[in-house]
Amino acid sequence: MSEKRFTVDLNKPLAFQVGHLGETYQEWVHTPILTVESPRFFESDFMEMLTRTRWWMVPVVWLPVAIYFIGMSYTMGHTLPVVAILSVSGVFVWTFLEYCFHRFLFHIDTQSYWGNTFHYLIHGYHHKHPMDGLRLVIPPLEAAIVIAMLWYLCRVLFTVATGSALLGGGLAGYVIYDTTHYYLHHGQPTKQSLKSLKKYHMKHHFRIQNKGFGVTTKLWDSVFETLPKTKAADKSG
Repeated sequence: MSEKRFTVDLNKPLAFQVGHLGETYQEWVHTPILTVESPRFFESDFMEMLTRTRWWMVPVVWLPVAIYFIGMSYTMGHTLPVVAILSVSGVFVWTFLEYCFHRFLFHIDTQSYWGNTFHYLIHGYHHKHPMDGLRLVIPPLEAAIVIAMLWYLCRVLFTVATGSALLGGGLAGYVIYDTTHYYLHHGQPTKQSLKSLKKYHMKHHFRIQNKGFGVTTKLWDSVFETLPKTKAADKSG
């Protein structure tokens, strides 16, 4: 007699249920539920609060920090042109990190209880509930942990003046990323460039979820050959 498959109860907190799905987790998490309702993750109200973030919190919290680090670079002796070049370089580096995080961390293939739980909490929930506006941008506490690690790396690799400009630019790139990501899900773009980006990202969610990892740019998908096929290519193949 075959073992009965575990079924997630959407009316109960989800975080510690999804691990029980085992090898069926990947199929479950990539079958989206298209409602704007925000499902409950935890029994604890405090833990639940930490998982919900309004989109405007990202620029409110992190743009001043980005400006502070960029200003620090200038006050420590770099000229304005050098600060500008380093800051733009930081934005560019962020686009690469954005791609790497999304491809290699957010889309890890898991089957174990804790692996499934970890994946669900960092990104799987977004594929299961892609229209949940309260869990679309990264919560400030989670972002602060990553930013602290990046600042430590900058201190190891560069002088404080150089590292602060790079980190400030990277933070600006992150703000652009998270606000763009929110807009692609909930906005109605009129410009062709944003329409194309929205279509590209929706294809990642609903058609080819192991391709199209870039959110703000398709550059790294092109470089690393993870561009999703077009319909024309699908037909010719």
